[in-house]
Amino acid sequence: MAHAHTDTQEPTRRDFLYIATGAVTAVGVGAAVWPFIDQMNPDASVQALASIEVDISSVEVGQSLTVMWRGKPVFIRHRTDTEIEEADAVALDELPDPLARNANLPADDPASDANRAHGQGDSRPEWLLMVGICTHLGCVPLGEQGDYDGWFCPCHGSHYDTAGRIRKGPAPRNLDIPVYEFVSDTRIRVG
Repeated sequence: MAHAHTDTQEPTRRDFLYIATGAVTAVGVGAAVWPFIDQMNPDASVQALASIEVDISSVEVGQSLTVMWRGKPVFIRHRTDTEIEEADAVALDELPDPLARNANLPADDPASDANRAHGQGDSRPEWLLMVGICTHLGCVPLGEQGDYDGWFCPCHGSHYDTAGRIRKGPAPRNLDIPVYEFVSDTRIRVG
């Protein structure tokens, strides 16, 4: 008597060998193709050196300019004497984040106003450049607002002062300062 074929048969050794051979082949093809796909990405040195030059000649005292760099907003603020004096008067032990967070300086430099407004080899306290992304959840803060007349993130209530330092709210650290330098009196290179 012949047995009827049903779909509920147990897998055989041959079924296992087919599946294992297919899986090994797929991994092998992926490993062979990956170098070709990966070489299409920009080189790490290209990404690291990506920079923009910004003309700041039209930015008057008390005005700000926002530019995009590496897909992020960068705030460029031409600060008033009052803003600089207010930021400079803050005692460092009052700051929730004591570090400058300035890519132009050593990582452990304190968050003094002078350290926040320092580019590569150049300190011009009237100019403040910051990556305009709140350090809490990545929102974009609004300028000249909040309890400290600096930046305010309305999403969750983080208040930054006129040097971009966190003063109140859930943000854990100061706004980041990107690598930048003055290439002339009217041009800044970011990155």
